[in-house]
Amino acid sequence: MTESKVTVYGAYWCPDCRRSKKFLGEQFIPFRWVDIEQDIVGEAYVLERNNGKRIIPLIEFQDGSFLVEPTNAELAKKLGLKTEAQKIYYDLIIIGGGPAGLTASIYAAREGADVLLIERSGLGGQAGITVGLDNFPGFPEGISGQEFSERVAQQARRFGVETLQAVDVERLEMEEGYHEVYTSDGKHYHSRAILIATGASYRRLDVPGEDDYIGAGIHFCATCDGPFYKGAREIVVLGGGNSAVEEGLHLTNFAEKVTLLVRGDRLMASRVALAKVNEPSSRIEVRYHTVVDAIEGENSKLKKLKIRNTQTGETEDIHPAAAFIFIGQLPNTEFLKGYAELDSYGFVMTGHDISHSKDFMGMEPLPFETSVPGIFAAGDVRHGSTKQVASAVGEGAAASISIREFLRRSEGVAVT
Repeated sequence: MTESKVTVYGAYWCPDCRRSKKFLGEQFIPFRWVDIEQDIVGEAYVLERNNGKRIIPLIEFQDGSFLVEPTNAELAKKLGLKTEAQKIYYDLIIIGGGPAGLTASIYAAREGADVLLIERSGLGGQAGITVGLDNFPGFPEGISGQEFSERVAQQARRFGVETLQAVDVERLEMEEGYHEVYTSDGKHYHSRAILIATGASYRRLDVPGEDDYIGAGIHFCATCDGPFYKGAREIVVLGGGNSAVEEGLHLTNFAEKVTLLVRGDRLMASRVALAKVNEPSSRIEVRYHTVVDAIEGENSKLKKLKIRNTQTGETEDIHPAAAFIFIGQLPNTEFLKGYAELDSYGFVMTGHDISHSKDFMGMEPLPFETSVPGIFAAGDVRHGSTKQVASAVGEGAAASISIREFLRRSEGVAVT
């Protein structure tokens, strides 16, 4: 793990501490966590810095400066993240900075388009927090998700793509032939075309206690939070897909034992990952037909999972140091509901799967175009996508070509 240049002083029960930790993790910024409930030196330091007041989180930076109870906007400013665009009008606005969005931005900017990319967390999306990419062409030894994301982002900037980070998009509107993008900081930007590449977020268990212990023993990113459990006796991973297995393997770097709890009767992972699980030296145990019914804690920290065998009905309490959840994805499309056509799960419908609400110049939707003319979608957020980094890159490139055709067609034509 990269050397930490930020220290977060807080407590597990503190919601602002959890929010700040999540924000830093999303920006791929390594930090050191000091629980002042357990560290008397850390507590004394907080009191000293706050003139005797026990106010958390206190976040200290490498230059010795610190922020107390900062908002995400204040953190973004301190970290030097760009949160406001230079202009108002762009040829193309891309919402989402994962592999699909970054690739599309490279293709579009390279051909001279004026491109703004807006990302609510860290560039690279879920690929950026993946331990390693072993099946992406061109990297025979594999490459870490973070390094891959940094390389693609650097390439996008080389072609002049303007990127905003830590900025949420709240809604889209149409005005005078331009699409308008409204952000959570009160800004809005205009463009002739938009690409939705917001990806998907990890699905939750929706069991009692889950919300209470997110960030305090319940996690969704092994790369971000695994190091906090170095030396743990046991970590649990929920899920039986490739992500669950890969992240479980990564967590063996920190815990003596990793237990996979799988609802089904087998693991749905790649042969390479399965081979690693089955190695004699593997520290992974797999329990099939197993679900979590409730999560309980003590002193604002995870203490036990109440699990059940779905075949026998037998119940049991287990006491891992942490539980990491990888049970599927939900699309990040809240801001599109009622605006563009979505499938029953919330993924964006595109191309031949949709029909425009209004006839647009008498033409069929372009590949990757949504039900709203001039708005396109690519990557994990799109209905029918394969949820793979390589295919997301391909979709970003293909969507950019469709956007180029749309801009050519619509020159001098008002989009309605």
